[in-house]
Amino acid sequence: MSRLSGRIRIFGRALPRFALKPWRRKPASVQRILVAHHLLLGDTLLLTPLLAKLRVRYPNAELVLACPKAIVPLYAGRPFGVIALPFDPRDVATVKGMLDSGPYDLGFVLGDNRHSWLAMGAGCRWIVAHAGDVPAWKNWPVDEPVAYPATPAAWADLAAELVDGPPPARYRPSDWPAPRHAALPDADLLTRPYVVLHPGASTAVKRWPDARWRELAERIAALGCVPVWSGGPGEAELIRDIDPDPGHPNLAGRLGLGELWHLFAGAKAVVCPDTGVAHLGRLVGVPTVALFGPGNARIHGAGDYWSEVPFQPVTIAEMPCRDQPFIFRREIAWVRRCDRDSTTCVAWNGDHADCMGRISVESVYRALHNVLMGA
Repeated sequence: MSRLSGRIRIFGRALPRFALKPWRRKPASVQRILVAHHLLLGDTLLLTPLLAKLRVRYPNAELVLACPKAIVPLYAGRPFGVIALPFDPRDVATVKGMLDSGPYDLGFVLGDNRHSWLAMGAGCRWIVAHAGDVPAWKNWPVDEPVAYPATPAAWADLAAELVDGPPPARYRPSDWPAPRHAALPDADLLTRPYVVLHPGASTAVKRWPDARWRELAERIAALGCVPVWSGGPGEAELIRDIDPDPGHPNLAGRLGLGELWHLFAGAKAVVCPDTGVAHLGRLVGVPTVALFGPGNARIHGAGDYWSEVPFQPVTIAEMPCRDQPFIFRREIAWVRRCDRDSTTCVAWNGDHADCMGRISVESVYRALHNVLMGA
């Protein structure tokens, strides 16, 4: 099914309810809550403090999370009592499932406010979202728009501020039940201490130069740890080009999220770019070193909620081209990040972006050493 077909279904269900919006009132009693979005892995996991706060604020409410289909297995243990329902705007079954899952007393919309129409279509009686999405029609179903604050903070902590009350307790790995998993491949090579290296990223501008990954792997081996490579579908060849040593397992494309969780859980540490697996590492509680180039380490780093798990960002603090003041299409004065790709990057040399090229092996190794010593 196309996105257009999904939108027709959503708007067809939402528009009659939208006509009654002037008469809507915030419910005094909350029994069911929907968190509506369609974010990638990392941004979905960044909603964790919001879920934690909702569970404290509404301890007896049923809490439902719209969730990309590939990520649903991570929620099988129902962390914070959450029910994860698969949702893909291009999949008719999941669109229908979300619309039929209501009604709800409260709806929270994260990221793209177009999903406020999904919340309305699912029968949310009151909808809360960050203000200022564009174009304006995305915001029309929102009953309670919340402005971004005037001072810098981690986006995950800001998501939790959509809910009234004090911030949630800081995260502990025991808060999240480990998902089910199949046996890990090459398990015989994982009996020695190992460090997971994950060089892939959602965009080429977040990639660190291949030669530096290879040098880092050599340094890890010299410490007596096995470098274990992980990656998404299609990244196995990338890793073979970086490190052809058969003694260093290449698990790229061979692990689901449940298996990746358990690979991380057994590791001494994880090193990766600023991408979804960095946030997964924080959930697992494994010492994690994340390389931030175009991304902002403060906005997408640990923030307050994950401040007690071992996480070390490595970045070049003052990059002149990290100059875009936008997050989810909202222009925020204190935001400094970059959403350019390899065709629009102003400092792309054909192999990597300058912001990633300035991150040295020594700085990453030093951060890795620090988290290993603290583990």
